[in-house]
Amino acid sequence: MLEEESADEDWEFSLSISKKLADKGWLCMGWPEQYGGSNASYWEQFAYLEEAGYHEIPGTGMGISGTGINGPSLMLFGNEDQKKKYLPLIASGDPDGIWCTAYSEPDSGSDYNKIKTTAIRSGDEYVINGQKVWTSCAHRARWCWLACKTDPSISKIHKSMSIIIVDMKSPGITTRPLVNLAGVHSFNELFFDNVRVPASNLVGEENKGFYMLIPALAIERLSMAPHILGNGRRLMDMLVRYARETYDKGQPLSANQVVRNKLAERAIELETLRTFGLEIMWKMSTGKMPGYEAARNKLYSNLVTENLAKTGLEIIGAYSQVSPDSKWAKLKGRLQNLYLLNAGWFSAAGTIEIQKNVIGQFKLGLPRPY
Repeated sequence: MLEEESADEDWEFSLSISKKLADKGWLCMGWPEQYGGSNASYWEQFAYLEEAGYHEIPGTGMGISGTGINGPSLMLFGNEDQKKKYLPLIASGDPDGIWCTAYSEPDSGSDYNKIKTTAIRSGDEYVINGQKVWTSCAHRARWCWLACKTDPSISKIHKSMSIIIVDMKSPGITTRPLVNLAGVHSFNELFFDNVRVPASNLVGEENKGFYMLIPALAIERLSMAPHILGNGRRLMDMLVRYARETYDKGQPLSANQVVRNKLAERAIELETLRTFGLEIMWKMSTGKMPGYEAARNKLYSNLVTENLAKTGLEIIGAYSQVSPDSKWAKLKGRLQNLYLLNAGWFSAAGTIEIQKNVIGQFKLGLPRPY
């Protein structure tokens, strides 16, 4: 479960751990020291995040939009004033360093040509109006990385979209919770009603936001893999232990060939996911920016967690039908939660269909589907 989906008291605890990690330079360990990082290599960062996911260390992905998406994107596209202002805040573990990313809208989803939220220049400010949806962590965030149209007269999004930083405490912003299937709150609707932000909050050039959006999405998809891999390994170990210690008709479940085969398949999938992740680390360490690989890893990680949840629910049998909070829930209800959360995770950072389109176009050379 993502930290922004947690109850208020758990969120506060995670923030306290995040601060301790930041003090050691671990929260954003791959960042330059001048921005609060440790200049760690890609290999070190991957290994740390995988192990942090396995041991379920709270606070490692605090407002993952900031640490895993918006911070790295600001390093690529932000000006020096923006880098000096925002990056140390993110790396500090401070609540004012929590970000959300607002791309999707009720009628657009992953089709950014349909974005309707506008930011119209008025003197030294932009005036923002519109609605966003599925905005993770918006109820926790201090800052918003907003995709909007700065020239509504142009229909083509690659000529009219900009990225603007919005202070979530600005007058005119309304946040409404969207509770997911697991009964927890991570996603939100966002409404902007004549929200005024300084023109200096524009990232890069006006109307050139689309060309920042594509790399930012790749960064987002890359940031998910190590945590998912570590969490998956942890759950896999718990399932194996459960199969060894749970008996049916005098035999442990681990003696059942069907159970053994399914667990072996899940183990292979997790190892494949790790190999995919290490391939990207290798390419980045040689100075190459991953392309289709980010979409591939995001798609595959979704399939891995879905298969892991389904196999786990099959192994625990009828216990999968009880509430995750029930005293009868096996493995602390993690399998039920994972199964229910997968529906939202499948859409986060682009649906499986979108990832397939990216792979088809940039790896297989297929024509654009639209």
